[in-house]
Amino acid sequence: MGHHLGSKSSIIPLIDRLNKYPIGLVDSDKLREILALLFDEREAFVASRFPLEEATLPELVRLTKIPAEELLPLLDKMADKGLVMDMPYSGETYYLLLPGLIGFFEMTFMKNRSDLPLERLALLMREYLEESQAGEFFGSKTPLTRSLLYEEHIPVTSEVTTYDRAREIIREAGFGAVGMCYCRHKKEHLDETCANGAPVDGICISLGSAARFMARRGFAVEKSVDELLAVLDSARALNLTHITDNIRHKPSFICNCCSCCCELLAGVQMGYHNGVAKTGFRAVIDTERCNGCGLCFKACNVKAIGLPEGVKFEQKSDRYALVANDICLGCGACISACKRGALAMIPAANREQTPSRRKDLYMQILKEKKRLTPFVISGVKKSLRNLLKKKPANTTIPIIGE
Repeated sequence: MGHHLGSKSSIIPLIDRLNKYPIGLVDSDKLREILALLFDEREAFVASRFPLEEATLPELVRLTKIPAEELLPLLDKMADKGLVMDMPYSGETYYLLLPGLIGFFEMTFMKNRSDLPLERLALLMREYLEESQAGEFFGSKTPLTRSLLYEEHIPVTSEVTTYDRAREIIREAGFGAVGMCYCRHKKEHLDETCANGAPVDGICISLGSAARFMARRGFAVEKSVDELLAVLDSARALNLTHITDNIRHKPSFICNCCSCCCELLAGVQMGYHNGVAKTGFRAVIDTERCNGCGLCFKACNVKAIGLPEGVKFEQKSDRYALVANDICLGCGACISACKRGALAMIPAANREQTPSRRKDLYMQILKEKKRLTPFVISGVKKSLRNLLKKKPANTTIPIIGE
């Protein structure tokens, strides 16, 4: 194995492999340093050999040429570090290499740990995301994530789809866990705190297979449905925006995001106004009731509300605010901030179709980026064949991280 494991010899193949995912990682010196801190040489080599789909231990032995007795503890260590996801199922364990984003970047800061230089990683990741990665992450018509509604603010005359309701997503998931907010924990290692007072721990929700992995590996704590719903209530009391996978079936997480810490919402504020998919609703302001007090400005986590540009008010009492429809996510986090009842939610004029499942989302993004290669297509097809071949009736194993 020595010829594979020379100094940094596996970092470039690892980057090449990670760039097979819909959200790749733009190569730079900072990225290479991040990867070198997260992966040791042998881990980087193993990761670079992963197929796109889930793989068993015998399949990975064949791909890496590392004996099973050496490879198994290595995979176990990588799962503990949040680099790969291990999924025990019906007497077999399936392994999946996590993407960088959303994936092992987030996992790095989703538990307290002493095995990594977190201060250095926090600085590197911030600089890398700001300098190199925004265009790649937000660079497709179809976003990777979407916002969810505060459904209690929707008029009773309006129809709300089940997949827009955070509470219904939790009830349907069957298993959930709660852990740290990656963004706020990373900011702590930069000596910064959330300006909105949102907590670091016990606030981000994982669901389904992802939750089982995270609970098993110490990244989150299993919670009941009632406890998960209580987390949503806590988030709504802080006017946080719910963000989930941009799919209709089996989302894997619900993050509760603020304007000052969340990197997804920062992208929207930077000008990627469609970087997070919007709900089927938008906030509107009754200008007769509004006095421009500004309470909703802070409550909006993408800065979509403000005083109209170019308007000079004769008196302070004449002021009113407006909502930028092209920026508003339609989440409803702002509604309760208005003490005059001037804010309301109404159906949006149009909405992009939400992909059905994760494989559909991935294929759509790759197609838009013109990266739908034969390798990717064959990987998705093989993952589906494996699912049909290996699972008994009425059971499921994850497909491409589902």
